[in-house]
Amino acid sequence: MWIIGWKGPSGFSARSTAEEVTQEIDGTGLTAIVTGASSGIGMETTRVLALRGVHVVMAVRNVDAGKSVKEALLKELPSSKIDVMELDLSSLAAVRKFASDYQSSGLPLDLLINNAGIMACPFMLSQDNTELQFATNHIGHFLLTNLLLDTMKQTSQESNTEGRIINLSSEAHRFAYHEGIRFDKINNESEYNSMRAYGQSKLANILHANELARCLKEEGVQITANSLHPGGIGTNLFRHSSILNVLLLENCS
Repeated sequence: MWIIGWKGPSGFSARSTAEEVTQEIDGTGLTAIVTGASSGIGMETTRVLALRGVHVVMAVRNVDAGKSVKEALLKELPSSKIDVMELDLSSLAAVRKFASDYQSSGLPLDLLINNAGIMACPFMLSQDNTELQFATNHIGHFLLTNLLLDTMKQTSQESNTEGRIINLSSEAHRFAYHEGIRFDKINNESEYNSMRAYGQSKLANILHANELARCLKEEGVQITANSLHPGGIGTNLFRHSSILNVLLLENCS
């Protein structure tokens, strides 16, 4: 476990807030998409980006919840630019529609934060008949990133500003199945383990970011791709998890 007050090379510690980390940053003129922005980490990410002048598009499954968050944020930050768009990452058709609608809007895209996710839920299949955690946490974000990549490249080229793609992963990637990603058993209900399936999806987030970073560097475009572990944070992501699993994840943060 991290020592809570210990500061790393950046000068920040596990106690540092998003406001503290971004204190010297002016995001005016930048546009970001944050998936899963209606609660938890996504909502706080939206708030702080908007505070720093970024135009934030909240990509949410529940539009009413997203609009409620937007209204609350606009009361706190009246001059902020925040939009809400519907996105169900468990549906490939919905992901394609979101990307198409976004491109039709003519908005640039500097920052894509693939934050949304579900954790340790009972075995379920997505609308496309894929295990729900893998479908939502990885496949949906993988497709979304791929569909928006040209928009990000165009934005970066026109503004001469580095674009950034961030995948919210987790230390739970260490708890994936011992084979890693079981591509031949993604939908095997008889061998399904909710925490290992979650770890599998988080491992996929890391591998996606790593390979994307390599490809972008090879292509020579001004876009970086990274994955991160946000730490043990008490959000509604834990709604399907036992206290034991929560403590296990926090002890790996």
